[in-house]
Amino acid sequence: MSTGPSNDKAAALLALHAGPGFVLPNAWDAGSARILEQVGFPAIATTSAGIAWSCGVPDGEALDRDTMLEHVGRIAAAVSVPVTADLEAGYGATPEDVGRTVAAAVEIGVVGANLEDAGRGGLFGIDEAADRIAAARAAAPRGTFVLNARTDTYFAGTAGDVFAETVERAGRYVDAGADCVFVPGVVEEDTIRRLAEAISVPLNVVAGLASTTDAPTLFSLGVARVSLGGSLARAALSTLERAGRELLDSGTLGFLDGAIGYADLQQRFGH
Repeated sequence: MSTGPSNDKAAALLALHAGPGFVLPNAWDAGSARILEQVGFPAIATTSAGIAWSCGVPDGEALDRDTMLEHVGRIAAAVSVPVTADLEAGYGATPEDVGRTVAAAVEIGVVGANLEDAGRGGLFGIDEAADRIAAARAAAPRGTFVLNARTDTYFAGTAGDVFAETVERAGRYVDAGADCVFVPGVVEEDTIRRLAEAISVPLNVVAGLASTTDAPTLFSLGVARVSLGGSLARAALSTLERAGRELLDSGTLGFLDGAIGYADLQQRFGH
């Protein structure tokens, strides 16, 4: 099978990182991905949290690799824009496991992925984490796949200077093959600016989780890529819960105010 179209999508996704900044929304199923594509986003990410919640389980590798990739594959097949996958920590104890996960992701049509440097026991050692990134890079060569190395230093905490360790880890991950670096959990604007200056590749942060800073402000601080994590899925599930409570408590249908009509949604999901 030709890799031409996939390479084109990978190049398009990577090119977005060289622009003035872009918002990357996170879909949790094929339907949400199609809506986001039709809104006009040039690329879409998946959310491990949203996919897990849609399966009735919590985030944090509660789903096995094959199940997660099955859902990610449906998202990639549903849209024509580039899709990058949230692969959590890579679904395995060893770098070789991570390489196999990334190779499987390439097979289902995604052209990028996040890989975390923390598991259930906390942060991986920096050498181990770099080896996992290197294995991912070997499985998906540069130019064919946008590798986003996520460091959870601001989530998990460190024994020393968290800023210094974040920058050190970012440098090691870039040396191992990362195209960009993702630092979720950082909130202070000055810290975000300093990270953008200190990290040699495009910086990705998440909005709507620990930070409520809007995308234009983040771009002005030097951030290249703003993702939403599970925030869109949280908003959708919150709407569902409010609707359910209204139905249970009063039987009224106020939750339908502003809802997209049935015929309109049929058109949006038509071919």
